[in-house]
Amino acid sequence: MIPPGALVMLTPLIVGTFFGVETLAGVLAGALVSGVQIAISASNTGGAWDNAKKYIEAGASEHARTLGPKGSDPHKAAVIGDTVGDPLKDTSGPSLNILIKLMAVESLVFAPFFATHGGLLFKIF
Repeated sequence: MIPPGALVMLTPLIVGTFFGVETLAGVLAGALVSGVQIAISASNTGGAWDNAKKYIEAGASEHARTLGPKGSDPHKAAVIGDTVGDPLKDTSGPSLNILIKLMAVESLVFAPFFATHGGLLFKIF
């Protein structure tokens, strides 16, 4: 877990220092757009896989009864989907929101430094 955390913490620092405030704004905008889409997708996918098992176990509709009782192959697959879906829904999706906030807050904390000393590569070349 150290490399992903280091990537999140170091990306705004490196981009702001070497490329400047404008590039950092682009990185933050890209992280926001892609992170929100992945977070929503992870939460919805996890919820769908969780509800698929409940649907099969309830057997309330004709379609659910044709999938089979507990222990059938569709039920076993739904149990595996539930095992993967619960962490996806409860941890992976919401943690991406924290990642986006962390990058934005870190950039705001170092904004005065980036404003005065940022864009080193553009100043050199």
